[in-house]
Formats: sequence, structure tokens, C-alpha cells
Amino acid sequence: MQIKRDDLHGPEIAAMLEAHLKDFEPHSPPESRHALDLDGLRRPEVHFYTAWEDNELLGCGAFKRLDDTHAEIKSMRTDPNHLRKGVARAILAHLIEEARAAGLQRLSLETGPMAHFAPARALYEAFGFTYCEPFGSYREDPYSVFMTRRL
Repeated sequence: MQIKRDDLHGPEIAAMLEAHLKDFEPHSPPESRHALDLDGLRRPEVHFYTAWEDNELLGCGAFKRLDDTHAEIKSMRTDPNHLRKGVARAILAHLIEEARAAGLQRLSLETGPMAHFAPARALYEAFGFTYCEPFGSYREDPYSVFMTRRL
């Protein structure tokens, strides 16, 4: 598996991110969905990475700088054909290392509290993320939980 910084211009990543956004529709109302679209992910404060094997897109993930020391994990997604193969684990480990290399001191994230998001929460917990209060511009929301980790 090769993980690389991505410019978000390939058709494969556009399709994966469209599926990512659609995946939230049955689980939370529009005002409680915080995933970024392609334009949001192309902003300079976002570091976006994709995982590939034999020219096949396996998954993606990003971090968005909130300030000089704090960033938010965004757009973690594994292609459904590659679940339970360590893709998300490899991407998250890569994001943590890239965030450290960028001088960040903390990573935080927002995800859902519903059963659908339990595997994601378990992954973050396994990497040392703990539950926290809303950060940045987030507010309390019954459709969100927040997690953080010091680097």
C-alpha cells in the first residue's frame, strides 16, 4: 500500500468522496453533517492523502489545520471493497506522523455517536483518541461526538 498526498483531481477520489457524503444522509440531518466537499478539501489548510495499491484507490484521509498547533481529522474513508484490511489504520497512522512532522501538537475529530460509526470510534480509541468537548466552531449536537489526542 502506498499513501501519498493527493491534489483531489482524479475521478476515483471524486467518486469516493461523493459516496462518503451520501453515507451520512441516513444517519444525521444536513445541519449536523460536517464532512468537507471537494472544494473544502482543496483549501491550503487541508492536507489530503490517499492510499493506493496497484493503481486502485483503497481509501483516504486528511487533516485540516485549525491553528498553528491543532488540526482536525477529516474525510477518513475506506473503499467498501477494502474494509478490514488495515487501510484506515494505515491512513490514520500516516496522518498522525504527517501532523507531527508539520509541528502540530493536537489532533481532534468529530464523528457520529450512532452504531454506524462504532468502527470509526473504536479505531480512534485504539490510536489514543479520547472523548472531549466540542472544539473549533463545533457546538454540542446529539448527532456528534468529539475526540482528541495530543501528539
